[in-house]
Amino acid sequence: MAKTSKNIRNICLLGHSGSGKTTFAETMLFEAGAIPRKGTIEGKNTVSDFTNIEKDRGNSVFSTLMHAHWKDSKINIIDTPGLDDFIGEVVSSLKVADTGVILINASQGVEVSTELVWEYVDQFSTPAMFVINQMDHEKADYDSALEQMKSRFGNKVLPIQYPINQGEGFNKIVDALRMTMYVFPDGGGKPEKQDIPESEMPRAQELHNLLVEAAAENEEGLMEKFFENGTLNEEDLATGLTIALANQQIYPVFICSSERNMGSGRIMGFINDIAPSPVDRSATKLAEGDDLAVDSSGPKSLFIYKSMSEPQVGMVSYFKVFSGTLNSGEDLINQQNQNTERFNQIFVSNGKIRSNVDSLLAGDLGATVKLKNSQTNHSLSEKGKTIIVEPITFPLDKIRVAVRPPGKNEMEKLMKALNQIADEDPTLKVEQSATLKQTLLHGQGQLHLDLIKYRIEKVNGITMEYDRPKIAYRETITAKADESYRHKKQSGGSGQFAEVHLRIEPYYEGMADPADLTVRNSEVEFLPWGGKLVFLWCIVGGSIDAKYSNAIKKGIMNKMEEGPLTGSNCQNIRVSIYDGKMHSVDSNDMAFMLAATQAFKSAFQQARPQLMEPIYDVSILCSDEVMGDIMSDLQSRRAIIQGIEAEGHYQKIKAKVPLAEMYKYSSTLRSLSQGRAKFSRIFSEYVSVTPDLQKTLVQNASMEVVES
Repeated sequence: MAKTSKNIRNICLLGHSGSGKTTFAETMLFEAGAIPRKGTIEGKNTVSDFTNIEKDRGNSVFSTLMHAHWKDSKINIIDTPGLDDFIGEVVSSLKVADTGVILINASQGVEVSTELVWEYVDQFSTPAMFVINQMDHEKADYDSALEQMKSRFGNKVLPIQYPINQGEGFNKIVDALRMTMYVFPDGGGKPEKQDIPESEMPRAQELHNLLVEAAAENEEGLMEKFFENGTLNEEDLATGLTIALANQQIYPVFICSSERNMGSGRIMGFINDIAPSPVDRSATKLAEGDDLAVDSSGPKSLFIYKSMSEPQVGMVSYFKVFSGTLNSGEDLINQQNQNTERFNQIFVSNGKIRSNVDSLLAGDLGATVKLKNSQTNHSLSEKGKTIIVEPITFPLDKIRVAVRPPGKNEMEKLMKALNQIADEDPTLKVEQSATLKQTLLHGQGQLHLDLIKYRIEKVNGITMEYDRPKIAYRETITAKADESYRHKKQSGGSGQFAEVHLRIEPYYEGMADPADLTVRNSEVEFLPWGGKLVFLWCIVGGSIDAKYSNAIKKGIMNKMEEGPLTGSNCQNIRVSIYDGKMHSVDSNDMAFMLAATQAFKSAFQQARPQLMEPIYDVSILCSDEVMGDIMSDLQSRRAIIQGIEAEGHYQKIKAKVPLAEMYKYSSTLRSLSQGRAKFSRIFSEYVSVTPDLQKTLVQNASMEVVES
C-alpha cells in the first residue's frame, strides 16, 4: 500500500500493436523487483497477456492491471491492447490513469493506432509521455520518429533523451535532463553513467535548456529563479516539469529497448520523480457537474472501470478509489441501483496474481471479486453520500453481424452468455431485432467479434455461427393516391363491416392541409424507427363515427411496421381519412382496422413507392501508400467520396457509404492496409435506392416470403 495518495502513480501503456507495450511492462516489473525473471511473448509467460486467447494470438486483447514499487512510489501499470478492435479496453484504462505512456515503434514511427489513442488522450486531458521503443531494431530511425511525433502532436513534444548509436549496436543513451550518458552492457540491465562526449554537448545542452525553460514557464517563482540564475536546480526542475506534464504543457520523449532492458529503469525513475500523482491532477468530474478532490480522508467513493469473468474465480471488478480510504469488509452503496455491496476482499494485481490488502487510499487502483449487482461504469460510495463519477462514453460500433445458434433450444443459453459478456464489455451491443427477425451483435471490428465467438465456444461450450445481417430499409411514397376498401364478413350472427376511403401523400415539414378536404382533427405520430405518420380525420356528415378513428390509425400503423414492398418500416407519410361507411350492428374496431390496413396497402402501391437505404458517414485514416487501393474498394461499394484531407502524415478519407455495402469492411480494410488503417462510421441519413436495385430488393423479399 502507498504511504499517501501523493506516492501513487497510475500509468497506462498505449500504442500501436507491435510497439512493445507488454514487453516494456515486463521489463518494468523486473527492474523494480516485482518479478524474479522476465517473461516473453514467445514463451507465453508474461505477467500481462495471461489469458489463453492472448497466449494463442501473441498480442494483448484485454487491459491488464499490474503494479511495482520504485523508490517512494507505488506505480500502477495498465497494459492495453494496440488493435482498435479492442479500443474499449484503452478508453476504460485512460479513465483511471494519471499519465499515458505512449510507445512508438522506432522503425515504424507514429502508426494509425497511435492516432486513435491520441484522440482519447486528448479527450480525457491525460498527461502524456512518449517512449520510442525497439531502438535496437536494424531499421530504427529516431529522428524520423521524432519528426513524425512533432508533426502530429506539436511542439510540446520535448525530447529528454536521444541515442548515439541506434540500430543493432544500440547501447548508449544521452539524457539531456540529467546531462548524463548511459552506457549499457551487452545483455542490458544496469547502465554505467558516463560524461556526455564533447561532440554531443551542444545538442544535449540545447535540449537541457528547453527543458529548463519549460519547467520555469509554469510557475512564477521558478521563472524568477530562472531569470536570476539562468538555470534551475534539480529540485526546482522536477517541480516545474511535474506541473508542466500535469497540465499537458509538455510531452517528454524517452528511448529504450524493452526487450534488451535498456532504458526502462530511467523511465521508471522519471515516473517516480516527475509524473503527476492523483493529487496533482485536476479534480474528478462528477455526473451532475460537481468536482471531487482526491482526498484519502474524504467520503469513500470508487468507480468500476473494468469487469471481467475468470474461470474458477467469477466476476472480477477493477476499480479506482477516487476519494476516501477503502477498507476490507466495508459496505458501499451502488449509486446506479442503490444496492449494497460488501468488499470482503480487496486485492492489488499483477496480472492474474492478486494479493490481499487491508485498504486502499484515494487515487489507488485495486480489484475485488463477487460483487452482486455492480458492473463497469458504476460508482459506489459510502452510505448517505451520493457521489457518481462521470461515466465513460464508449465508442460507437463499427461492425455488426447476425448470430445463428445451432438450434432453438440453445438460444436462451446463448443469449444469457452474450448478455453476460456485454455487461463486461460496453463496446459490445446485443440486439434482438424484431424488425429484421435476427439477433445482432454490434462491435468494434472483426477481431472483436471473433473474440466473442471464441469466448462463447471455449468458455460457455455453445456453438454459434455468424451470418450476414439484414438491412433495415425504409419504405415511403413519392406521389399522392386515393383508395377505398370495404371489409365485409358474414358467418352467422353478428358480422363484420367497415368501409374506409383514404388518401396518402408524401409528408414534408410545413406542408399545407389538403385544399379539397375539411380537417377535423390532426395527429402526428413520431414513429419508433424514425420519421412520422401524419393522420388527418376529414370525415364530414358522420359517415364514420369518430370513435373508430384510433382503430383506423392502428390498422395503418400495423402496415407501416411491415411495409408493402419488402416488409420494411414505412415513414414520412400523410394519411387523410375522408369518407367511408359503417353498420349499426356489424361495425367494430377490428373491422375498421382491417379495412384501413388493406386500403393503405393498395394506395401505397399506387403512390409510386420508394425504397430507402441507410447511409453512413465513414472516415478512414490511412497512409499514402494504400490510399489508392482503399479508394478503389470504396467505389466498388457504391460510396460517394466527400473529401480527402491530411492529418499528420496520414490521409483521412471521408465518404458516404450504404450500410448494405459495409459487411466485413473491417476485415477488408485490415487486409488492404496490412492493419495500418482505421475507420469509424456514424449513421447519416436514409437515401432512395436506384430503380434497378429497388426491383432486385423487392424480388428478393418476395422470394423470402414464398420460401418461408
